[in-house]
Amino acid sequence: MNRTMMKIERIIENKKQFLDLLILADEQENMIDKYLPSGDLFALYDGDLKSVCVVVPINSEICELKNIGTYEKYQGKGYGRALISFISDFYKNDFKTMLVGTGETPWILSFYEGCGFEESHRVENFFTDNYDHPMFDGDIQLVDMIYLKKDLKTSAIYGL
Repeated sequence: MNRTMMKIERIIENKKQFLDLLILADEQENMIDKYLPSGDLFALYDGDLKSVCVVVPINSEICELKNIGTYEKYQGKGYGRALISFISDFYKNDFKTMLVGTGETPWILSFYEGCGFEESHRVENFFTDNYDHPMFDGDIQLVDMIYLKKDLKTSAIYGL
């Protein structure tokens, strides 16, 4: 990752052009269609496109990271972390808290915790109730949605 070459852009139009990346994190297109129109889409480039994310306002104090996807060959190289750092800074003056929901996959939970999130609550049977097929991450079937939260005011102070 070359931070001098890296740039992050807010995408206003033609958000569906990034569907190939969005579908990596949320494999059912009609679920993406529920939040993409009202969400802010950010694209991270380091030479070429590496990662995207979508953030949606929930209320005047809370926003939610609904989707973050990085091309597989660039995963583990810091792009997702850089994107979360950017959006945390971008939204710190507008919202107090950022939420993110994910499946109960240890490595993903660890990634978010490393980005300054802590476990908040869970929505039981979210994946089985809202998707038209069983969802898996590797050999782990996703059932409950685990929500994590990040205090944007505190993380701005500590640089998380």
